[in-house]
Amino acid sequence: MSSTSPTDALSYYGRPIIKEPVWKNEIPLYFFTGGLVGASDLLALGARMSGNDRLRVSASASAAVGMAASPYLLIKDLGRPLRFLNMLRVVKVTSPMSIGTWIFSAASATTSVAVGCQLFGVMPRVRTAAQVLAGLLGPAQATYTGALVAQSVVPAWHEARLELPVLFASSAAASAGGAAAILTPAQAAGPARRLAVIGGMAELVTSKLMEKRLGDLLGSVYHEGRAGKYSRLAKMSTLAGTALMAVTGRRRAGAVAAGALVVVGSLCERSAVYHAGKQSAANPHHTSVPQKARGGRAVTQPSSRTGNGSSPSAPTR
Repeated sequence: MSSTSPTDALSYYGRPIIKEPVWKNEIPLYFFTGGLVGASDLLALGARMSGNDRLRVSASASAAVGMAASPYLLIKDLGRPLRFLNMLRVVKVTSPMSIGTWIFSAASATTSVAVGCQLFGVMPRVRTAAQVLAGLLGPAQATYTGALVAQSVVPAWHEARLELPVLFASSAAASAGGAAAILTPAQAAGPARRLAVIGGMAELVTSKLMEKRLGDLLGSVYHEGRAGKYSRLAKMSTLAGTALMAVTGRRRAGAVAAGALVVVGSLCERSAVYHAGKQSAANPHHTSVPQKARGGRAVTQPSSRTGNGSSPSAPTR
């Protein structure tokens, strides 16, 4: 009897089993700017609570830049603004897309109010309340896109569902810390430097663990094609920026160079995840082989209906 290798599990005529994500190239940029907004809002709130007004202004400025770019990128991908407004007609707690839309809308509104009040020097109490709310929404804003893609059927995203929210959170922290370190004088930028270093290290470790847990088959997407290119750039930029921030971040020139490298690394990491999803969806092996492996495990597990556990359970559907 001939044995069949798991890699022989193919689709009909080798065609892709699932469709590639229809998102355009604006989406990985939105992943980055949305994460920058959320983490910068949280950093600004921390700076306010510690009395570091100079860092608060810089973090708020980073959040404002990300907030200005995010709606444009998201609506450009959707094609028409009305499509975004239609998503606000309902709240569906079981839909990551619906909840993410409301998180984004609330974070954008509070960030806009806080930045507007700061810019025009009006309504200090409203500014404070808006900045506190934006900071509290920051973690959700920085990570919901990771949870969103993890709930899809795209193999490289779904199989990394445990790591993607952590990866997006650490990448957002690194970018917010790097951007604030660029905009803030060295004597006031200590928390931003630490955030960039911690976020950068967490991003590198999480991405490595994610690729390892994906295995040789699915993990290969991070070493091939456009995903591989962005993944290598992300690792090199983040590693160099994190090391440079730790060593020379106390000097203005060092902080600017290190912050720029960390920000570029964060952007490339989001692009790597995006293209990894597209590449894994286009390869029928990446869909059929994990499904076949899960089906094999299901039929070999003992049934809970028998007392001695000798009968195999039915395969899961």
